[in-house]
Amino acid sequence: MKTRTKMASIFFTSCLLIILLLGTAVYYSFDKYSHVDFDKRVQTRAIIASKFYLEKDTNKSEAYKMIREQFFEKLHKEKEMVIQLEPNISFNSYATKYHLPEELLFQVNTKGKATLRDGDVVYSGLKYKQGNKTSIVVVSAENYFTAHHLSYLRNVLLIAIALGTLLTLYLSIYFSTHIFDPVKKITDKVRQISTDNIHLRLDEPANNHEIGELASTFNQLLDRLETAFEIQKNFVSNASHELGTPLTVIIGEADLALRKERTTEVYQEAIHNILVQAERLDHITKSLLFLAQSGYQGDKPTREIVRTDQLLWDVKETFDRLSPKSHIIVDLNEVPEDPKRLKIMGNRQLLLVAFSNIIGNACKYSHNKPVTISIKATDSEVIMVIKDQGIGIPEEEISQIFNPFFRASNTQLFEGYGIGLPLSRNVIKMHNGHLQVDSQVGVGTTFTIRFPHILANKTM
Repeated sequence: MKTRTKMASIFFTSCLLIILLLGTAVYYSFDKYSHVDFDKRVQTRAIIASKFYLEKDTNKSEAYKMIREQFFEKLHKEKEMVIQLEPNISFNSYATKYHLPEELLFQVNTKGKATLRDGDVVYSGLKYKQGNKTSIVVVSAENYFTAHHLSYLRNVLLIAIALGTLLTLYLSIYFSTHIFDPVKKITDKVRQISTDNIHLRLDEPANNHEIGELASTFNQLLDRLETAFEIQKNFVSNASHELGTPLTVIIGEADLALRKERTTEVYQEAIHNILVQAERLDHITKSLLFLAQSGYQGDKPTREIVRTDQLLWDVKETFDRLSPKSHIIVDLNEVPEDPKRLKIMGNRQLLLVAFSNIIGNACKYSHNKPVTISIKATDSEVIMVIKDQGIGIPEEEISQIFNPFFRASNTQLFEGYGIGLPLSRNVIKMHNGHLQVDSQVGVGTTFTIRFPHILANKTM
């Protein structure tokens, strides 16, 4: 069953149940009120009748008679009886003689007054004593009005329930269709979107918060999918180029060497070129494998407590040894006194690779000008800032530098493959870190890396 049909059914059933309950409550409330009201009317007539029949004062008796005739409507089949009780006559005899319930006479004699229903007929009696004589005044009437009014009310309620049922059915269908119509439009629009037209977006209605939020969420998802497709296309294109170039050189050198006899020097040069391109191919392949592994969260690498300042010193020592021309300065002015604020939970080897890539790029693109590394900490984070004085990154390209194989437009004169920064970003993200880039062409680039330290992890 569709959600729209289910919602319409629930709405219809709920409203119909409410209508039936209200109709039943009105019917039985009116029924009870009518009987109680009729009982009181009969009781009032019994009091008037007793005053009329038993009052010794003739003037008062006539007054009661006038009140009864002028202000009281005669009830249906109304009867008035005055029974003089005799000591030797049973209630059964009186009941048979006057066609009254024996129980009524017994209750009136015991309690002084009583009201009794027998089907639609209501009996009300009062007991009066005048000297040694005891009398019972009984007024009876058939509750025709209640039966008639209840029948009319029942017919009205049945018609109202029938009309209410039809109206509820119409409203349930209308509202369910009206509510789910935007969802249906979204569904139809999403079905039209494929890899060929992934640029299409859903309309976001401004006057419908929930539907607008749903459409906005879908559009954000489509934005991410479109970006992922673009990255995939660029990755395939760039990877094909980066892998194809060394393979072409290797094949060309080997083919050239095999065409005819060459001198030893020519063979050595060809083998050297093949070796260089093979090493380049090996480096690209390993980098791609490392990049893929860094973005996979299935088997998380082993983690331990690592001091970030020690990692940075290790990277500096490595560059000082392998690239003596690099000029790396470690600024210790803001290092916290508590060493625990410098410690994070992480994989040492992966973090070394991430820091080495960022610092290596800083040295390479700054022509060995000073690269400053500073480290500080807050109550929750350890912050490392790597600042160079290099060529900078064009502002419109900063958002793309973490895409695999992407290289800024002003880096053509520098060797590289566009894999280091995406790899570093993945490693930092894997450690719940954050990487921020600020750059200005001709001035330099600043990388700010933030990690939650172990003290923050303990308080979370």
